[in-house]
Amino acid sequence: MTGPQPTNGRPLQHFSSDNGDGTYRNPVLHADWSDPDAIRVGADYFMTASSFHRVPGLPILHSRDLVNWTIIGHALTGLEPEAEFAAPQRGGGVWAPALRHHAGRFWIVYPDPDRGLFVTTAKDPAGPASTGTRELTWTRPHLLKGGTGLIDPCPLWDEDGSAYLVHGWAKSRAGINNRLTVHRMNFEATELLDEGTVVIDGDDLPGYRTLEGPKFYKRGGWYWIFAPAGGVAHGWQSAFRSRDPFGPYEERIVLQQGRTEVNGPHQGAWVTDVDGTDWFVHFQDRGPFGRVVHLQPMRWGADGWPVIGDRGAPVTGGPKPSGDGPLAAPDTADDFATGIGPQWTWQANPRSHWRAEGEGLRLHCVPGGTDDLRHLPNLLGQRLPGPSCAATTTLRLDDPAPGARAGLAVVGDTYAWIGLERRGNGVHLVHRVADAEGHERDAAPAVPVDPNVPVTIGVDVDAEGNCRFLTGAPAQRVGPVFPATAGRWVGAALGLFATGESGLAAFTAFEVAESRAGDHE
Repeated sequence: MTGPQPTNGRPLQHFSSDNGDGTYRNPVLHADWSDPDAIRVGADYFMTASSFHRVPGLPILHSRDLVNWTIIGHALTGLEPEAEFAAPQRGGGVWAPALRHHAGRFWIVYPDPDRGLFVTTAKDPAGPASTGTRELTWTRPHLLKGGTGLIDPCPLWDEDGSAYLVHGWAKSRAGINNRLTVHRMNFEATELLDEGTVVIDGDDLPGYRTLEGPKFYKRGGWYWIFAPAGGVAHGWQSAFRSRDPFGPYEERIVLQQGRTEVNGPHQGAWVTDVDGTDWFVHFQDRGPFGRVVHLQPMRWGADGWPVIGDRGAPVTGGPKPSGDGPLAAPDTADDFATGIGPQWTWQANPRSHWRAEGEGLRLHCVPGGTDDLRHLPNLLGQRLPGPSCAATTTLRLDDPAPGARAGLAVVGDTYAWIGLERRGNGVHLVHRVADAEGHERDAAPAVPVDPNVPVTIGVDVDAEGNCRFLTGAPAQRVGPVFPATAGRWVGAALGLFATGESGLAAFTAFEVAESRAGDHE
């Protein structure tokens, strides 16, 4: 595996899809960058993705070649209403966004399925670099259309000065789905100018189900809506075209699994590179690793329809798009030398007292209101890095009261963690797991440790998402293999936490390397 070079003084990162010889391999982002949308502005490419309940939200990634990506910030420093997102709203928050550049500004239109469609804009797309360490550059979100079940919006500014918005529907909230609605929109994207028209009804198309995630484009006098259908795990990508934004639209499936191993290839972005070559960015559901991002070549057939991948099937890689970017990948490891890196997010709107100043990462042991890590606001997590990984850190509990605990966790619908707990008779190394509907239970006997000596803890995750929790140097396995699971619309999170009535949890550098699962059997 070719690894990227260090960036911004941070440690070497875990995964790059750049082969270093002018070619790339899929996926280009092997982690949960769900529902990606991407654009090119000059020689630079920008991407955003769904962030759901995680804060900060709406990550912004940058690339010079559609292959090597880095995280440069977030568009949202918090979720509103603030009080409602003080606790994790798993499955809620920010669903599939659309990213555009228009009139010298960047625009993101995104849905909260319980509240409506929102717009935020910026001249500088970077925004806050992490959990509040940079001045806000994106505007406070403006409600464009209120209501429940409104999802997956995408704007289109036409050459004649008119503007439109397309969106889908979530059956879990609206009671309907499998259809796409188009509105007229004012030029400033501050209001919609009509009640909307259903332009594509998937119920009228044989075999269609869960039509959603539309992206709006115009090319050669045709209005194009790229939209996936069939569901996340087993669906496909369709393209629709019309001479009028309100239809009628012709339909064609342009990307599907075929004989490949890439299940459900769909929902993403059509991007044209600096040389005029077209590409399609999409996701694939990888269970605990979430919705990983693939890059497909795209061309136009003699009949005027797009041909994606290898005649409509995903490719494993190929020649890179034009660009001059360095070898890079989103941050995973973190030395915490300059604060928290942009890969980290909280499970709810953060509070200033969760962190303490000092060397490394220092988390206050604060009351979380729950022992269930799935619902703990102050769990600091990142996307589980693929295709496999080994993460380690050292931990010390400083002067905690009985009941304080801190550790390293893998959290989805199920979870497991390893770390330290203060009991009446001292500090113990513990390893616990929780089933999807169950409470925590011990996965290994608790072991007394010297509270003055930091303990090395870690987890090794293989390509199937099987986790082996570790302690010590050299590492020794603790407990049985734990199979990681996805969460509600998201992959598993790799997280750090501290809870209790008092005290501090001090973590040293968070190191990420390739899996060595075979060494721990």
